[in-house]
Amino acid sequence: MNSFDGDITAPEGTVEPDRLLQPVPEGQRITVMLAAFEGWNDAGEAASDALRYLNKLWDGKKVAAIDADEYYDFQFTRPTIRRTQSGERKIKWPSTRIYKASAPDTNVDIIFVQGTEPSYKWRAYTAELLVHAEALNVDYVVLVGALLADVPHSRPIPVSASTDDNALRERMDLEASQYEGPVGIVGVLAEVALLAGLPTISLWAAVPHYVAQAPSPKAQLALLHRIEELLQIPLDTHELSEESDAWERGVDELATEDPEIAAYVRQLEEAKDTADLPEASGESIAREFERYLKRRGKDKP
Repeated sequence: MNSFDGDITAPEGTVEPDRLLQPVPEGQRITVMLAAFEGWNDAGEAASDALRYLNKLWDGKKVAAIDADEYYDFQFTRPTIRRTQSGERKIKWPSTRIYKASAPDTNVDIIFVQGTEPSYKWRAYTAELLVHAEALNVDYVVLVGALLADVPHSRPIPVSASTDDNALRERMDLEASQYEGPVGIVGVLAEVALLAGLPTISLWAAVPHYVAQAPSPKAQLALLHRIEELLQIPLDTHELSEESDAWERGVDELATEDPEIAAYVRQLEEAKDTADLPEASGESIAREFERYLKRRGKDKP
C-alpha cells in the first residue's frame, strides 16, 4: 500500500477539516477502494447502481475477479441468461468484479468492487478482497450500502457516514456506527479493512420502504453526492438528476391514487420536517449551501 505521511501540510487554505483524502507529495497518487454489493446491503440497488454509474463515468477497466464457485450458492443466487450484442445467448454468473479508474484531472485512482453478496466463506472472501487491495495500493476504503427506512420520497434522501477509525472520526467529525444486530458483507468488510490498517468509511442511503423496488435513482444520486463530497471531485450527475426528478414525480402520482398511501406519506413528511427544525439554523443552512456549491463546482470565483 502507498506509504506516505498523512500529516503532510498542504498549501494554506487547501485542506478542509471534513476532507477524507489527505495531501501527498508531488507525483504520488492516492488510491480509494469503493465497494458495493447487490443483495441484503443494497435496497433499491441504489449502492451498486451508484458505483456502476461512476465506473462508467470514469471508464473503469476490469483488473481482477473473484472465483464465483468458491463463494456462491447458485440455487440461491442463480445465474441468468442474457443475449449479447450479437444476439447470442450467454450465461451471466454471480461474481465479484474489480475495476480500476483514474478520476480526471486529479491524483486519485479508484478501485471499484462490484458484486453480489456471497453465500459462503465470508472470512476467506474478505481476506481475498484485501489481498487485491494491497496489490492495488489501496489507501482508503469507502463502503456503500442502502437500507429500507421510514423516510418520505419527497424529501432529500438521508445518507449516513460512519467510521470506527478513531483518526478519521476525529478529523472528519463523524460518528461510530451505533447499530447492533445482523450484518451483511459490507459490515464484515468494514471490520476486516480496519483490522488491516485501512482507513474505512461506511455510507448508507435510506430508501423509502414503500418504493423499495429498483431502480432508486434519488437514493443513488444522494450517495453520489456524498461520495463527491468525500473525494472532493466534481461529478457530472445531470442525467441522473433528471431520472431522480422523474422518479419522484412518478411516486407522487402513485401516492395520489391511493388515499392511504398519500396519508402515510404526509405523516412521514411531517415527522421528517419536525425532526429537521432544530437544524434549520443559519450555520447549518450556510453549510449545506456551501456543500451544494462544491458539488456544482462553482465555489471558485
